[in-house]
Amino acid sequence: MSLAGIAQKGRKTKDLVKRLTPGDIAIIDHRDIDRVSAEGLVASGVKAVVNAAESSSGRYPNVGPGIVVGAGILLLDAVGEVIFEQVDDGDELRIEGGCVYRGDELLAQGTVLDEAEVSARLDAAELQMDAQMELFVKNTVEYLERESVSLIYDPVVPVVATEIRGRQALVVVRGYDYVQDIKTLLPYIREVKPVLIAVDGGADALLERGFKPDIILGDMDSVSDKALLCGAEVIAHAYEDGSCPSRKRLEDLGIHAQEWRLAATSEDLGLLLAWEKKADLIVALGTHSNLVEYLDKGRSGMASSFLVRLKVGTRLVDAKGVSKLYRSAPPLWQVPVLIGAALVVIVVVVMLSAPIRNILRILWLNIRTNLGI
Repeated sequence: MSLAGIAQKGRKTKDLVKRLTPGDIAIIDHRDIDRVSAEGLVASGVKAVVNAAESSSGRYPNVGPGIVVGAGILLLDAVGEVIFEQVDDGDELRIEGGCVYRGDELLAQGTVLDEAEVSARLDAAELQMDAQMELFVKNTVEYLERESVSLIYDPVVPVVATEIRGRQALVVVRGYDYVQDIKTLLPYIREVKPVLIAVDGGADALLERGFKPDIILGDMDSVSDKALLCGAEVIAHAYEDGSCPSRKRLEDLGIHAQEWRLAATSEDLGLLLAWEKKADLIVALGTHSNLVEYLDKGRSGMASSFLVRLKVGTRLVDAKGVSKLYRSAPPLWQVPVLIGAALVVIVVVVMLSAPIRNILRILWLNIRTNLGI
């Protein structure tokens, strides 16, 4: 199989997908392609994905490679760092027989993954889950011993202008199934009008649906400038040592942001903010909840998430449950419209049906006779 396209390269897949166009060849350095990144690559319409790293290393059963290959996209695996040294954005490349060429120049070579190979690697990775679970639990316990106090007891929470007390809060993370979750919750958002707390790229997910987030929180590595400048309050997630990866970016944009230093994930901070500010109900959308999802995110433990969910659990509802608990009432203006439409259908049926017209004529004659008209 041979195909050609324009090269676009990026070390961070989630950033690269934003500038890919249909027909491109995406060059990435992504060990264990996760589901969200794979879905982004498929949505971009690329012809091929060339990965410098192993798309599936066997550590755990990541489904990303299967999504890419299943969409008919060529996946060339483990070509090595040389591809980033040899290729520039905009180069016209050709992939043939597991080799990458620019003109007649051989740049790199790797393994073309087909569905059979991806499936075999997935099965092999399933056998490693016990070891991964053991390591994951060990890291979780170590974190619990070290950091539990700052999360169990009242953490120092930023002051926000948005009124949260007594309202429902929707915490939006750009995670698994977030597109479907937002579609499900559209009536809920419009009618209940919860406080919208966006974690990083969750802000763009809301804007795409026509909603402005009230608060944007996170390390800002996957949120657009447009979202940051939309007028929402911004809280930057800082590390325990006081460093803040988004500080310079926010300063360059002229955004005054509070910094929240806490050893937890950004989505944990979103849930904690809603809890500490006394939200009546916290709805989590797109958050992570199982071992594979955390490994996909590069997390070696989930202690902070375990503690946070243990703390806020009495008010926490998963977005997928809301669609079953919440039923949208039809707007009042739709009622007369529906009645009018039904009457139109009845009139049309009567006009087109001779037997019905005859029955109505007989009824009318009987009424006239009885009334002596």
